[in-house]
Amino acid sequence: MVDLPYTAALENTVEAPRARSGALDFCRREPLGTFGLVLVLIMAVAGLGAEWIAPYSPTANDFAAMTEPPSWAHIMGTDQFGRDLFSRIVFGARTAFIVGFSCALVGGFAGLVLGVASAYFGGRIDTVLQRINDVIMAFPLIILALAVIAVFGSGVFNVILAITIPLIPRCARVVRSSALAIREVPYIDAARACGFGHTRIILRHMVPNVLAPFLIMLTAFVGQAILAEASLSYLGLGVQEPVPAWGLMLQGGAEEYATTAPWIAIFPGVAIALTVFGFSLFGDALRDALDPKLRDR
Repeated sequence: MVDLPYTAALENTVEAPRARSGALDFCRREPLGTFGLVLVLIMAVAGLGAEWIAPYSPTANDFAAMTEPPSWAHIMGTDQFGRDLFSRIVFGARTAFIVGFSCALVGGFAGLVLGVASAYFGGRIDTVLQRINDVIMAFPLIILALAVIAVFGSGVFNVILAITIPLIPRCARVVRSSALAIREVPYIDAARACGFGHTRIILRHMVPNVLAPFLIMLTAFVGQAILAEASLSYLGLGVQEPVPAWGLMLQGGAEEYATTAPWIAIFPGVAIALTVFGFSLFGDALRDALDPKLRDR
């Protein structure tokens, strides 16, 4: 008789090389997606290790070194208040990822629940949920976010709330379209015939089969949320001083110092562009990897 702990250990040793092989195969088949993932990881590591990477405090003012160009002392220069731009960009990465992942996860999971429930139950529940989604999606993301900010005010939490609300119906619609096809599969009818409850059928049979489009949607949501947060902060309605945020830095540099100290706006703009570009590349590659039709090309 085979010892169970030995069997479990053997399965783990088999799964580890398989996971490494899958990761290497993804890198080989999707070089652009790998490049995007590397960009995202660099920014994520910078945000997580900001205290150790940044040479200065992001809020420390040096009025003797205002609007200094890039130098050995300040590799990205300083802003109009003498604050080190590199330090602020590194700490700004943390703000961007907190907002981006919070919006994507909360909005994504809320959309997952609503989308699967709408497809599974159908009828009046589906009709009501879809009409609510239609109303919310009638407004562009940034316009609806501005309306929420106008009601609740600015700040990191309110920015997350303002961006999350428009993302929910977008995720719900994509998940619903996938779940509708799964609802008609015979094993769903078989599960009902066996007397399984709604919760078990949804969690064990429907949710796992919509995870592929859901994960792709999450990667897109993170990039959209980071861009939306930067836009709101640029307009002065998002994250407020003294919290370091890329959009806030871009606002301060683009309005008054575009010609005299262009680096104040250039570096945060590049950080926003690279991060969103990285998520876009990785999301496209993830779609190709998870879609059997595209994977077999």
